[in-house]
Order: sequence, then C-alpha cells, then structure tokens
Amino acid sequence: MGAGLECNQIQPIWLINAIGAFDCPVHLGGSTMASRNELQIKRVYEPADDDDGARVLIDRVWPRGVTKQAAALSLWLKEIAPSAALRKWFGHDPTRFQEFQRRYRAELDHNEIAVSHVRDLLKKGRVTLLYGAHDMTHNNAIVLRDYIGEQEHSPLKG
Repeated sequence: MGAGLECNQIQPIWLINAIGAFDCPVHLGGSTMASRNELQIKRVYEPADDDDGARVLIDRVWPRGVTKQAAALSLWLKEIAPSAALRKWFGHDPTRFQEFQRRYRAELDHNEIAVSHVRDLLKKGRVTLLYGAHDMTHNNAIVLRDYIGEQEHSPLKG
C-alpha cells in the first residue's frame, strides 16, 4: 500500500489520485460499512468471492481463457469500456496512461447511460469492476473507479 494508507480508512479521491493507484475499495454515499455502496476493482482472472457483490466486466473483449462460469458475472458492460481506437492507441503503455485517463474520462462524460448502470448497482450494494489487463496500476478499471467515485462526491451532483 502506498504512502502509509490503510484500506480500512476512507480516503478522499484527491488523495488517492495524488499518490496514484490505490488498491482499496472506494466507499461511496458516506457509508463505511464494508458491504454497502462500495466500488472495488479486481482482475477477472482472480476467483469470484462472496464479498464481490455485483461482478461487472468492463472490458469490450472477453478475457482469454476465462469461462463464463468462472467469471461469475452479474453484468458484462461492454459499453463502458474505452473505445477500440483509444484502447489500441493506449496499448497498455504506462507512459501513455495520463493521456489515456484524460481521453477515457472524456468518453465517460459522453456515456451517461453506461455509467448510470454502475451507479444504479451501487445503490444496491458493493460492486466489483472486473478487468483483464495484466497491469494492475495502469488500466481502465482504475480510471472508471475513480471517475465514479469523484462523481459521487461532487458538490454538483444532484
């Protein structure tokens, strides 16, 4: 864990963004209960767990070698994945991650329907965003988790 942060502490999104990737769940809606309103990320290759809540695959392409049974999805939300052009441009190159974040966030700004699916699931409880990328610190799940977390804490949100 970076910068001495603890998973059991609620961290402001600005702090998480300042130190980079933070592998703890983002707590939403002011709740500190572990089973409510929590958005977390996990590689789809990791086994499903009862604590995952709703399991949402957020990649446009099905992950290699994973069966539908092993994925144990609640939803495959292809529509929320980065566009094919953006995904190809990024190419999982960490040096392009900052620009990837900016471009993906711009896509999310224009993808309210898909983003609202995740928000609706969060109203019911924990949501685990599943991704297939090997890089656990430079991927679309991190960007999406932070994007939704920031929206939930925005003073402009109605």
